Amino acid sequence: MNNFVFLSPNFPENYWQFCRELKNNGMNVLGIGDCPYENLSQQLKDSLTEYYYVRSLMEYNEVFRAVAFFTYKYGKIDWLESNNEFWLERDAALRKEFNITSGFMPEDMPKVKYKSKMKECYNKVGIKTAAYHLVDNLEGCKKFIKEYGYPVIVKPDNGVGANATYKLNNDKELEDFINSNPQTQYIMEEYLDAEVFSYDAVVNSKGEPIFETGNVTAVSIMDTVNNNGDSIFYLLGNPYKDVVEAGRKALKSFGVKSRFIHFEFFRLLKDQRLGKKGEVVALEVNMRPSGGISPDMMNYANSTNVYKIWADMICKDKTDLTKGDRYFCAFIGRRDGRDYKYSDDELAWEYRDSLKVLGRVPDALSGAMGNRMLIINFKTEEEMNNFYKKAIEVK
Repeated sequence: MNNFVFLSPNFPENYWQFCRELKNNGMNVLGIGDCPYENLSQQLKDSLTEYYYVRSLMEYNEVFRAVAFFTYKYGKIDWLESNNEFWLERDAALRKEFNITSGFMPEDMPKVKYKSKMKECYNKVGIKTAAYHLVDNLEGCKKFIKEYGYPVIVKPDNGVGANATYKLNNDKELEDFINSNPQTQYIMEEYLDAEVFSYDAVVNSKGEPIFETGNVTAVSIMDTVNNNGDSIFYLLGNPYKDVVEAGRKALKSFGVKSRFIHFEFFRLLKDQRLGKKGEVVALEVNMRPSGGISPDMMNYANSTNVYKIWADMICKDKTDLTKGDRYFCAFIGRRDGRDYKYSDDELAWEYRDSLKVLGRVPDALSGAMGNRMLIINFKTEEEMNNFYKKAIEVK
């Protein structure tokens, strides 16, 4: 029986399903987390062979001892994953320490964690990327802006999601940003008038996708975070062919194997320096599943089970599970305290026949995803757009 160490299996809450499907496939599933065992859901407890509690996942030595204990008790560890962006570097360090060869190593981290390095991999396969400048000082930034103009986007070169990402519109905002003395390396990019599309896939050990889907972010996650706005995105049962083509090229360039990935692309909304309206260009890569409840939405949009598909990839390097009926699976994250024309319950009742989820967003994800969510399947894009118009209307 193979041994799989799953770091932080309790977050996001739905990740217990990865553990369940691994166990169903005959794996020893060994959890390590900083949530006390008694506070784990019963579903997660039932999906684990054993759980090792650490006071903090941030303390490397504690986590190291946990893996060492599992190695002593169960033998060689075959897999170690968190499926979480925040822990990718921790995962890689532990793999190297314990000679676990089934995933990225520390030397792979620059190209998959640093936005400036990602651009090199995209460019190798002919996928365009926004011009950038590693933020140094006011003079250097102004030189970049003189060539590409305002607005510009600034974000941590090694960052998670849209946290600490800002749009700078003029010299005053630039000077305020520089004077804030950011404590991490930032990257500055030319602004693109574009929508965000994703390519999501489960990839086998040969670098071949065994499952593909994608989403569209109708409202910028950056704007949602910075403006405390509603969060709107949807999963596509039938992803767009040009995004799939770009995603498959990127898989090869980044050397992706045996992973669940979430690659992000821009589709230009008008002709601009980088390309023509409608062209697909790169944004960034995420070497883990799309966050939060997105894996569940992939299931709803494709009438399938991505948790099982991923576990099948781990255990068999293939899956026999297919997609069923395809839908537009719509997410809206609404804000507490906003006076909407239609309440959550009213919308849930109107769309009750295709409602999948009505509930609260975990506080840790609420900055990007709102406080309360509705997830609904639609057969057509027109039906979905009519729902969104109602859902964001205020009194």
